[in-house]
Amino acid sequence: MKTPLRFLACVVFALLLAACETRSISNSGYYGGNNGYRGELSEFDVLGVEASVNVTDADIASALRDAKGVRLSRADKVLLIQSGADFPDAPIQEALGKFFLVGTFSGKPVAKKDAAQSYAKSLRLAAALGGYAKIVCCWGVIESEHVDQATKIVSWVPFAGSLIPDERENMRLRLKAAVIDVASGQWAMVQTAPFDDTRLSASLVRKDSDQGLVTKLKAQGYAELARLLSEGSGS
Repeated sequence: MKTPLRFLACVVFALLLAACETRSISNSGYYGGNNGYRGELSEFDVLGVEASVNVTDADIASALRDAKGVRLSRADKVLLIQSGADFPDAPIQEALGKFFLVGTFSGKPVAKKDAAQSYAKSLRLAAALGGYAKIVCCWGVIESEHVDQATKIVSWVPFAGSLIPDERENMRLRLKAAVIDVASGQWAMVQTAPFDDTRLSASLVRKDSDQGLVTKLKAQGYAELARLLSEGSGS
């Protein structure tokens, strides 16, 4: 009896794992349905910290002495980047546009690039040439959990079953953004509290239900991120 029970436990565990999903905000289609997505920028790419360089205690002490903090003001022109996307999502552009003059820049990783230090400086130069005093680069993760309901067996009935709500999706959105001073390269990080919601769906409308949750949570998260940035939480 031990072997069947152990096998059953493994099957149940595998099904539980299969019911969980993590997506980027830049690849937030149903089960990651964005064919143009090719990964994320890392903090090292954007902040100009080269991971392979030997760092001394003197370097760290010098950086601490020179740190002045970074914050946005209403007069700033902001270059907005969404990691992994050609263009930032429209709702985050609109949310930040209520407080700052916003321009956009591609957040797709460069296929062939030099060290992170060079990439970050090139990014700052591009911003400077456009007259932007600050860069805001945002990252976001969408976590989904799919839980079968008691109606799942009934929903296997052809056609009629596809209209029966048989699955609950629990979704959570987490956002963070780096605020970078173009002149100095100094930066600060801002992070929102997680946003979450849940929704029941039937198989016939599963995709629409999922994307409705994504849209709702993005709108809430982007509005909160813009509020934090406008209040100087990046200082």
